[in-house]
Amino acid sequence: MKFVAFERSLQGTGASRRLRNSGRTPGIVYGGNTAPQLIELDHNALWHALKKESFHGSILEMEVAGKSSNVLLRDYQMHPFKQLVLHIDFQRVEADTVLHMKVQLHYSGEEESPAFKVDKCLITHVANEIEVACLPADLPEFINVDLSGLQKGVSLHANDITLPKGVKIVTHGKLNPVLVAVVPPVAEVEAPAAAPADAAPAKGKKK
Repeated sequence: MKFVAFERSLQGTGASRRLRNSGRTPGIVYGGNTAPQLIELDHNALWHALKKESFHGSILEMEVAGKSSNVLLRDYQMHPFKQLVLHIDFQRVEADTVLHMKVQLHYSGEEESPAFKVDKCLITHVANEIEVACLPADLPEFINVDLSGLQKGVSLHANDITLPKGVKIVTHGKLNPVLVAVVPPVAEVEAPAAAPADAAPAKGKKK
């Protein structure tokens, strides 16, 4: 995905405020063997770009002053209640440097699985993204996960999914975390028969 940024010379709270008032968003590009680069972006174009999954989890081509470079989105700050991007950070991408990135998981086929179709199990997506380590050229935009083979009572773990070539999962010490939980349906318990209503007490004879 490609986007256009512009060089920014002024910095500081006042300069950033004036920039936002003019419809631009201040940003910075860091990493690599060069000094951090101050940039600004058209706010409306950035706002729409942030709604796209590919802008968050893939290598981006950034054009500044006619020159292109590869970057990754690393962080951005939103206004507490306005639809306004206050600042955005990018990281330069070096072709031979291993990246650590969070990648979205796209699940499919769960309604065709025996666990759902036959045994009526409750299937819960515990994780919708995973962190991976890979070279920039191997970074996937997302990872497809086929759930059509899910069985009753058998959850899907990180080691069960097929990863693209050159991609490894980063679990930060957690051993084979659960991605999708498969819970058998709760057995219906018959409600106890209602106790017969107590007979109305006999009325005493009047004297």
